[in-house]
Amino acid sequence: MKRILERAGRLLPAAAAVVAVCAVLPTLMLQPPAVEAAAWGLSFRADGQTPVGNAGREELRRYDAAYAGSGKEPVIYLTFDAGYENGLTGQILDVLAAHEVKAAFFVVGSYLEREPDLVRRMAEEGHTVGNHTYHHYDMSRLSDETAFREELTSVAEKYAQITGSPMPMYYRPPRGIYSTENLRMAQALGYRTVFWSLAYVDWYQNDQPTKQEAFAKLLPRIHPGAVVLLHATSQTNAEILDELLTRWEQMGYRFGTLDELFSEPF
Repeated sequence: MKRILERAGRLLPAAAAVVAVCAVLPTLMLQPPAVEAAAWGLSFRADGQTPVGNAGREELRRYDAAYAGSGKEPVIYLTFDAGYENGLTGQILDVLAAHEVKAAFFVVGSYLEREPDLVRRMAEEGHTVGNHTYHHYDMSRLSDETAFREELTSVAEKYAQITGSPMPMYYRPPRGIYSTENLRMAQALGYRTVFWSLAYVDWYQNDQPTKQEAFAKLLPRIHPGAVVLLHATSQTNAEILDELLTRWEQMGYRFGTLDELFSEPF
Protein backbone atom coordinates (compact mmCIF):
# COMPACT_ATOMS: atom_id res chain seq x y z
CA MET A 1 0.00 0.00 0.00
CA LYS A 2 2.85 2.35 0.87
CA ARG A 3 4.43 1.86 -2.59
CA ILE A 4 1.10 2.51 -4.29
CA LEU A 5 0.66 5.77 -2.39
CA GLU A 6 4.19 6.86 -3.20
CA ARG A 7 3.67 6.15 -6.92
CA ALA A 8 0.36 8.04 -6.90
CA GLY A 9 2.10 10.99 -5.30
CA ARG A 10 4.60 11.08 -8.13
CA LEU A 11 1.90 10.86 -10.81
CA LEU A 12 -0.48 13.47 -9.43
CA PRO A 13 1.66 16.56 -10.33
CA ALA A 14 2.07 15.31 -13.90
CA ALA A 15 -1.63 14.67 -14.19
CA ALA A 16 -2.38 18.12 -12.84
CA ALA A 17 -0.08 19.64 -15.44
CA VAL A 18 -1.92 17.83 -18.23
CA VAL A 19 -5.24 19.07 -16.89
CA ALA A 20 -3.89 22.63 -16.77
CA VAL A 21 -2.69 22.48 -20.38
CA CYS A 22 -6.02 21.08 -21.53
CA ALA A 23 -7.81 23.89 -19.71
CA VAL A 24 -5.92 26.66 -21.53
CA LEU A 25 -5.68 24.92 -24.90
CA PRO A 26 -9.05 26.23 -26.22
CA THR A 27 -7.98 29.78 -25.34
CA LEU A 28 -4.62 29.35 -27.08
CA MET A 29 -6.33 28.02 -30.17
CA LEU A 30 -8.43 31.19 -30.38
CA GLN A 31 -5.38 33.48 -30.46
CA PRO A 32 -4.20 34.86 -33.85
CA PRO A 33 -1.22 32.93 -35.23
CA ALA A 34 2.12 34.45 -34.35
CA VAL A 35 4.04 36.44 -36.93
CA GLU A 36 7.77 36.18 -36.35
CA ALA A 37 9.94 39.27 -36.79
CA ALA A 38 10.59 39.64 -40.49
CA ALA A 39 10.96 42.12 -43.32
CA TRP A 40 7.82 42.45 -45.40
CA GLY A 41 8.12 40.50 -48.63
CA LEU A 42 6.04 39.60 -51.67
CA SER A 43 5.81 36.74 -54.13
CA PHE A 44 4.39 37.66 -57.54
CA ARG A 45 2.64 34.66 -59.10
CA ALA A 46 1.15 36.36 -62.16
CA ASP A 47 1.07 39.85 -63.66
CA GLY A 48 -2.04 41.81 -62.84
CA GLN A 49 -2.83 39.76 -59.74
CA THR A 50 -2.33 40.50 -56.04
CA PRO A 51 0.98 39.00 -54.90
CA VAL A 52 1.28 36.74 -51.88
CA GLY A 53 2.67 38.53 -48.83
CA ASN A 54 4.50 37.32 -45.74
CA ALA A 55 1.11 37.31 -44.05
CA GLY A 56 -2.34 37.04 -45.56
CA ARG A 57 -5.05 39.67 -45.63
CA GLU A 58 -7.15 37.91 -43.00
CA GLU A 59 -4.19 37.46 -40.66
CA LEU A 60 -3.18 41.12 -40.96
CA ARG A 61 -6.69 42.44 -40.49
CA ARG A 62 -6.76 40.89 -37.01
CA TYR A 63 -4.27 43.62 -36.13
CA ASP A 64 -5.86 46.42 -38.22
CA ALA A 65 -3.14 45.99 -40.84
CA ALA A 66 -3.30 45.63 -44.62
CA TYR A 67 -1.08 45.27 -47.66
CA ALA A 68 -3.69 45.32 -50.43
CA GLY A 69 -7.35 45.81 -51.05
CA SER A 70 -9.88 43.11 -51.81
CA GLY A 71 -8.98 43.07 -55.49
CA LYS A 72 -12.61 43.52 -56.49
CA GLU A 73 -12.23 47.09 -57.77
CA PRO A 74 -9.69 48.65 -60.21
CA VAL A 75 -8.35 50.99 -57.53
CA ILE A 76 -4.79 51.94 -56.59
CA TYR A 77 -3.74 53.21 -53.17
CA LEU A 78 -0.67 55.34 -53.84
CA THR A 79 1.81 55.84 -51.00
CA PHE A 80 5.21 57.50 -50.66
CA ASP A 81 7.86 56.99 -47.99
CA ALA A 82 9.60 60.26 -47.14
CA GLY A 83 12.66 59.67 -44.99
CA TYR A 84 14.23 62.96 -46.10
CA GLU A 85 13.70 65.68 -48.68
CA ASN A 86 15.62 65.40 -51.93
CA GLY A 87 14.15 68.45 -53.65
CA LEU A 88 11.47 66.43 -55.44
CA THR A 89 8.37 66.47 -53.26
CA GLY A 90 7.08 69.77 -54.60
CA GLN A 91 7.18 68.36 -58.13
CA ILE A 92 5.45 65.18 -56.97
CA LEU A 93 2.72 67.20 -55.29
CA ASP A 94 2.24 69.26 -58.46
CA VAL A 95 1.71 66.09 -60.52
CA LEU A 96 -0.70 64.63 -57.97
CA ALA A 97 -2.71 67.85 -58.02
CA ALA A 98 -2.84 67.84 -61.83
CA HIS A 99 -4.29 64.31 -61.76
CA GLU A 100 -6.50 65.03 -58.74
CA VAL A 101 -4.91 62.07 -56.95
CA LYS A 102 -4.76 61.89 -53.16
CA ALA A 103 -1.76 59.93 -51.91
CA ALA A 104 -0.32 59.02 -48.53
CA PHE A 105 3.11 60.22 -47.37
CA PHE A 106 4.79 58.36 -44.51
CA VAL A 107 7.20 60.72 -42.76
CA VAL A 108 9.84 60.42 -40.05
CA GLY A 109 10.70 62.85 -37.26
CA SER A 110 13.56 64.60 -39.04
CA TYR A 111 11.32 65.27 -42.05
CA LEU A 112 8.80 67.04 -39.82
CA GLU A 113 11.58 69.05 -38.22
CA ARG A 114 13.17 70.16 -41.49
CA GLU A 115 10.24 70.37 -43.91
CA PRO A 116 7.22 71.78 -42.08
CA ASP A 117 6.08 73.72 -45.14
CA LEU A 118 5.94 70.61 -47.29
CA VAL A 119 4.13 68.68 -44.58
CA ARG A 120 1.64 71.52 -44.25
CA ARG A 121 1.14 71.51 -48.03
CA MET A 122 0.53 67.74 -48.06
CA ALA A 123 -2.18 68.12 -45.46
CA GLU A 124 -3.75 71.21 -47.05
CA GLU A 125 -3.98 69.48 -50.43
CA GLY A 126 -5.84 66.54 -48.96
CA HIS A 127 -3.10 63.94 -48.78
CA THR A 128 -2.76 61.56 -45.85
CA VAL A 129 0.39 62.07 -43.80
CA GLY A 130 1.22 58.83 -42.02
CA ASN A 131 3.59 57.84 -39.25
CA HIS A 132 6.93 56.28 -40.24
CA THR A 133 8.33 56.60 -36.66
CA TYR A 134 10.60 59.30 -35.33
CA HIS A 135 14.01 57.65 -35.75
CA HIS A 136 13.33 55.01 -38.46
CA TYR A 137 14.47 52.21 -36.16
CA ASP A 138 13.98 48.49 -36.68
CA MET A 139 10.80 48.50 -34.63
CA SER A 140 10.77 44.74 -34.17
CA ARG A 141 13.62 45.25 -31.69
CA LEU A 142 11.52 47.53 -29.50
CA SER A 143 9.72 45.12 -27.21
CA ASP A 144 9.16 47.80 -24.57
CA GLU A 145 5.76 49.38 -25.09
CA THR A 146 6.88 52.75 -23.73
CA ALA A 147 9.72 53.00 -26.27
CA PHE A 148 7.46 51.85 -29.09
CA ARG A 149 4.78 54.36 -28.15
CA GLU A 150 7.31 57.20 -27.95
CA GLU A 151 8.50 56.55 -31.52
CA LEU A 152 4.96 57.09 -32.81
CA THR A 153 3.55 59.71 -30.44
CA SER A 154 6.52 62.06 -30.90
CA VAL A 155 5.81 62.11 -34.66
CA ALA A 156 2.08 62.65 -34.11
CA GLU A 157 2.69 65.49 -31.68
CA LYS A 158 5.08 67.28 -34.07
CA TYR A 159 2.62 66.88 -36.93
CA ALA A 160 -0.15 68.42 -34.81
CA GLN A 161 2.10 71.38 -33.98
CA ILE A 162 2.80 71.97 -37.68
CA THR A 163 -0.72 71.54 -39.06
CA GLY A 164 -2.99 72.24 -36.12
CA SER A 165 -4.75 68.93 -36.76
CA PRO A 166 -4.39 65.39 -35.37
CA MET A 167 -2.20 63.07 -37.38
CA PRO A 168 -4.06 60.40 -39.36
CA MET A 169 -3.68 57.09 -37.55
CA TYR A 170 -1.72 55.18 -40.16
CA TYR A 171 1.66 53.59 -39.48
CA ARG A 172 4.26 52.03 -41.75
CA PRO A 173 7.12 50.08 -40.13
CA PRO A 174 10.54 51.32 -41.26
CA ARG A 175 11.94 49.02 -43.96
CA GLY A 176 8.81 46.93 -43.52
CA ILE A 177 10.36 45.09 -40.57
CA TYR A 178 7.65 43.99 -38.16
CA SER A 179 6.49 41.33 -35.72
CA THR A 180 3.23 40.25 -34.15
CA GLU A 181 4.08 42.30 -31.08
CA ASN A 182 4.66 45.40 -33.23
CA LEU A 183 1.31 44.94 -34.91
CA ARG A 184 -0.41 44.46 -31.57
CA MET A 185 1.21 47.53 -30.00
CA ALA A 186 0.37 49.73 -32.99
CA GLN A 187 -3.22 48.49 -32.86
CA ALA A 188 -3.42 49.23 -29.14
CA LEU A 189 -2.36 52.82 -29.88
CA GLY A 190 -5.17 53.13 -32.41
CA TYR A 191 -3.00 52.84 -35.54
CA ARG A 192 -3.63 50.92 -38.73
CA THR A 193 -0.46 49.37 -40.13
CA VAL A 194 0.07 49.80 -43.87
CA PHE A 195 2.37 47.52 -45.87
CA TRP A 196 2.33 47.37 -49.70
CA SER A 197 1.66 45.04 -52.60
CA LEU A 198 3.81 46.76 -55.24
CA ALA A 199 7.19 48.47 -54.97
CA TYR A 200 10.53 48.39 -56.74
CA VAL A 201 14.15 49.27 -55.99
CA ASP A 202 14.02 53.05 -56.25
CA TRP A 203 15.87 54.25 -53.15
CA TYR A 204 19.55 54.07 -54.13
CA GLN A 205 20.48 57.63 -55.03
CA ASN A 206 23.62 56.64 -56.94
CA ASP A 207 21.90 53.82 -58.81
CA GLN A 208 18.52 55.10 -59.90
CA PRO A 209 16.47 52.90 -62.23
CA THR A 210 15.88 54.07 -65.77
CA LYS A 211 12.41 55.02 -66.93
CA GLN A 212 12.19 51.73 -68.82
CA GLU A 213 13.23 49.71 -65.76
CA ALA A 214 10.66 51.48 -63.62
CA PHE A 215 7.81 50.93 -66.06
CA ALA A 216 8.84 47.27 -66.48
CA LYS A 217 8.05 46.76 -62.79
CA LEU A 218 5.21 49.20 -62.17
CA LEU A 219 2.98 48.60 -65.19
CA PRO A 220 2.63 44.80 -65.59
CA ARG A 221 2.52 44.17 -61.85
CA ILE A 222 -0.19 46.70 -61.05
CA HIS A 223 -3.36 44.97 -59.85
CA PRO A 224 -6.81 45.84 -58.46
CA GLY A 225 -6.47 46.99 -54.86
CA ALA A 226 -2.73 47.59 -55.12
CA VAL A 227 -1.03 49.51 -52.32
CA VAL A 228 1.89 51.06 -54.20
CA LEU A 229 5.03 52.16 -52.37
CA LEU A 230 7.28 54.73 -54.05
CA HIS A 231 10.07 56.72 -52.43
CA ALA A 232 9.72 60.49 -52.66
CA THR A 233 13.51 60.78 -52.80
CA SER A 234 13.70 59.06 -56.21
CA GLN A 235 14.57 61.26 -59.17
CA THR A 236 13.16 58.60 -61.48
CA ASN A 237 9.83 58.57 -59.66
CA ALA A 238 9.53 62.34 -59.94
CA GLU A 239 10.34 62.25 -63.65
CA ILE A 240 7.95 59.43 -64.59
CA LEU A 241 5.08 60.16 -62.21
CA ASP A 242 2.92 62.12 -64.66
CA GLU A 243 3.22 59.46 -67.35
CA LEU A 244 2.88 56.65 -64.82
CA LEU A 245 -0.41 58.00 -63.46
CA THR A 246 -1.66 58.60 -67.00
CA ARG A 247 -0.87 55.05 -68.07
CA TRP A 248 -2.50 53.55 -64.99
CA GLU A 249 -5.57 55.66 -65.69
CA GLN A 250 -5.59 54.46 -69.30
CA MET A 251 -5.57 50.90 -67.93
CA GLY A 252 -8.85 51.68 -66.16
CA TYR A 253 -7.60 52.37 -62.65
CA ARG A 254 -8.71 55.07 -60.26
CA PHE A 255 -6.98 56.18 -57.05
CA GLY A 256 -8.32 55.65 -53.56
CA THR A 257 -7.34 56.74 -50.05
CA LEU A 258 -6.24 54.69 -47.08
CA ASP A 259 -9.57 55.47 -45.41
CA GLU A 260 -11.22 53.72 -48.35
CA LEU A 261 -8.81 50.79 -48.16
CA PHE A 262 -9.68 50.08 -44.54
CA SER A 263 -13.40 50.59 -45.05
CA GLU A 264 -13.59 47.86 -47.70
CA PRO A 265 -15.83 44.93 -46.76
CA PHE A 266 -13.66 42.04 -45.71
